[in-house]
Amino acid sequence: MDALLYLVPGVITAGCLFGAVQVIRRALRTSRMWAHGLTAEARCLNTYTKTSGGNDTAVHSTLHHVYEFTTREGERFRFDETGGDSTVVAGDHLVVRYLAERPQWATALQPARGRLILGTAVLLAVLTAVGVGAVLFAVSARSAL
Repeated sequence: MDALLYLVPGVITAGCLFGAVQVIRRALRTSRMWAHGLTAEARCLNTYTKTSGGNDTAVHSTLHHVYEFTTREGERFRFDETGGDSTVVAGDHLVVRYLAERPQWATALQPARGRLILGTAVLLAVLTAVGVGAVLFAVSARSAL
């Protein structure tokens, strides 16, 4: 039983650390694409929404776009992105940014550094709170024994 009091919070904390690293990597990659990425004309192939929740929880829908573009080297890439402009529909043409070494990580999001920083900070704050909460739970459970 004592091992469980350390194992579960440890797994939660490790998951929070992993999530934080992923959030930071994604933000840095997006910022780098906006600042130094190449541009290409892309076409929106499809839009769709994913809905989660229901029953006793709130329903949340996420808008996705599927884009296709050709790099300067002539390679075609297709990617799916969330959080894009809701006015973009299938058949629309727009500019995407990508890194020459990783065109599969392209983005059609318009540069918005403030929004990127704020979103990253909020996600990191939530992950930190959950991780600290797990550690505090383990410490308080141990002292209660």
